Amino acid sequence: MKKLIVFIGLIMISCAAQPKIISEIQKFQEELNMEYKNPKESPLRGDNFTNFNRHPFFPIDLKYRFNAKFTRTENAVPFEIPTSSGKAKPYVEYGKATFILDGKSYTLNVYQNLNLIRQKGYEDYLFLPFHDATNGKETYGGGKYMDLRIPKSDKIILDFNQSYQPFCAYNAFDYSCPIVPVENTLPIRIEAGVKYDDVYFH
Repeated sequence: MKKLIVFIGLIMISCAAQPKIISEIQKFQEELNMEYKNPKESPLRGDNFTNFNRHPFFPIDLKYRFNAKFTRTENAVPFEIPTSSGKAKPYVEYGKATFILDGKSYTLNVYQNLNLIRQKGYEDYLFLPFHDATNGKETYGGGKYMDLRIPKSDKIILDFNQSYQPFCAYNAFDYSCPIVPVENTLPIRIEAGVKYDDVYFH
C-alpha cells in the first residue's frame, strides 16, 4: 500500500510539472523563430529571409524528453570534428547520455567545443549532435543538434523537442557546421523538434 501511495504521488508530481515543461518548449520555439527573423542573427538570406514566417515543428511530445543517465568521460582526449566546409573544430567528448525509449536503451556522446568554452557565458556549454531516421525526410539530412549545460549530478535532461537544424541547413555558403559523428546515429525516428520543409518560407 505504501509503495502504491508513493507511485501515485510521483505521477501527480509528474503531471503537475508538465505545463511548465511545455511552456519551456514553447519558449524555445518562439525564441528560435525570433532569431531567424532577426537580420543580425538569422542564417537566412535574400528571399528566404524575407519570406520566413516561422519554423515547422513536430507536435510537442514529452515522450521525447528524458531524464537521462549521464556518465562523465574520464581522461578524454581532444579531437577534431570535421565540418560541412571541410575545416575541423576542436572538441572533447565530455560524457555519455543514456536514455530508454519504448523499452530500448540508447546512448549518445555529448561533446564540448574547446573554443566556445573560452567565451563568457559558455563555460558549461555542451553540444549534442545526432542522426535519426527522420533525417532526409521530415528533418535535415545532415542531422540535428541540441544545446545542453553541464549537469550537477549523474542525470541530464535530453529534450528532443528542443532539437534544431544547423545553420548550414539553411545557408551552406556562409556557415560551417560540425558533421554528426557516426557513433551518434540513432536507428529510430525522433519525431520532435524542428522540421525541415521549404513550405515555411512561404
